[in-house]
Amino acid sequence: MNYYDYIIVGGGASGLMMAYRMSKDAFFDDKSILILDREKKNANDRTWCYWETDNDEWNGIVSASWKNIIFKSKLYATKENIAPYQYKMIRSKDFYSKIWSHLETKSNITFQTANVVSLHQGVEEAEVITAGTIFKTKTILNSILFTDAYKKQTKFPVLQQHFVGFFIQTKKDFFDDSAATFMDFTVAQKENTRFMYILPYAKNEALFEYTLFSKDILPYEDYKLEIEKYLEERNITDYEIVEKEQGSIPMTCYKFWKHNSKNIINIGTAGGWSKASTGFTFKNTTRKTAKLITHIKQDKPLTEFHKIDKFWFYDLLLLDILSKKNHLGASIFAKMFQKNHPKKILKFLDEETSLLEDLQIELKMPPINFIKALFQRVF
Repeated sequence: MNYYDYIIVGGGASGLMMAYRMSKDAFFDDKSILILDREKKNANDRTWCYWETDNDEWNGIVSASWKNIIFKSKLYATKENIAPYQYKMIRSKDFYSKIWSHLETKSNITFQTANVVSLHQGVEEAEVITAGTIFKTKTILNSILFTDAYKKQTKFPVLQQHFVGFFIQTKKDFFDDSAATFMDFTVAQKENTRFMYILPYAKNEALFEYTLFSKDILPYEDYKLEIEKYLEERNITDYEIVEKEQGSIPMTCYKFWKHNSKNIINIGTAGGWSKASTGFTFKNTTRKTAKLITHIKQDKPLTEFHKIDKFWFYDLLLLDILSKKNHLGASIFAKMFQKNHPKKILKFLDEETSLLEDLQIELKMPPINFIKALFQRVF
């Protein structure tokens, strides 16, 4: 009764997206699939953003999109059209609703509320140990980060993309809802990489997110005060905070996938699917889940799913720099946007550029710090 062909541990973005893809593929119709999590998520606990063309499988749940993005720093500022891309926002409530409404039509997919304690690799199968039950399976797809080994090692630097966001509504129209502010580095850096991220989804409604790429999480009050200060400096004083959100995503090139085994594969942030240099995860998850479906259907070893590529090394060099000189973030990103069109940068961050395009971007970056980081890694 406690055996399933596949067990998905964690019902967040990567776990549910994986279940969704399995549910839409006839290969899995006769396979029993169990999803385990502490709760069945159905609320706005996350906001996911990504850039994509009009042809996008998630268009039906995109709550807002922008054809222009804004970059600001003390060195350089610009507002640019990013066609053929659009910058898109999805609220997690809409994502959960879409996925669950479909999964509930599939009799071979079951959800159980459970507190998963650990995973165990056996000789020929794997086990999920919960507070009250042991489940067995041939394949575990795990999105929960059980280990803190990435924090204890020193080979790969570890930063956090950490943030607090306020969804605010004003009585008057304040916002240009035709453009998303990708990064505003004009906020005080305080020896870190700090910026404001702004998504105006109406002329009187916007998400203001105070974001850092740094090692240490701040007290909540610090984020709150910086958002309030930013709004006040722009004469936005008569507003209501409709919602709040807070989060932290590991930014590291640590090889999470080395914890994969014969019958267990880690997915999402637990599998190293977050973009190490930015923390963006949704687009990577969209692509990785599709590839993993193909990998499983071809009966390839789970330990062979992840492949290191050139973009992993690019991210590593940037993190090497920011881990030692965190204050350089604003100038590095300013040079990148000053000397490259944003749509080329977005293509680069999406890991879709050719080697020639990579060089065109990298050779325009501040060279000394990257050369030092390269030599330290090579030698």
